[in-house]
Amino acid sequence: MKNSRKFANVIAATVLFAAALFITVRAHSDVQASDTAAFYKAKCVACHGKSAEKKFDSSLPEEQLIDIVLKGKKAAKPPHMPGYGDKGVSSEQAKALIDHMKQLKAGQ
Repeated sequence: MKNSRKFANVIAATVLFAAALFITVRAHSDVQASDTAAFYKAKCVACHGKSAEKKFDSSLPEEQLIDIVLKGKKAAKPPHMPGYGDKGVSSEQAKALIDHMKQLKAGQ
């Protein structure tokens, strides 16, 4: 009886964890590029940091930065920068994202 109760508790905890993970992933995938701050927080902060202090060279020409956002960039070692152009991000949205990152970096 004790083992079956433990098993039921493990199953219930696993189902709750899976549901929470699904909701979290779903919320992050639903964020729109037009909401620049939310998009940065959901898609970029893990690699670039809260203040865009990592893996972001703000001195590069704007067109090059836009191209990187849209097409991605293979880094010396993973993780690589994914391209967001094929995920629906426009050039204007990429520029807004870069401007947002420059502001974050300037405020460090």
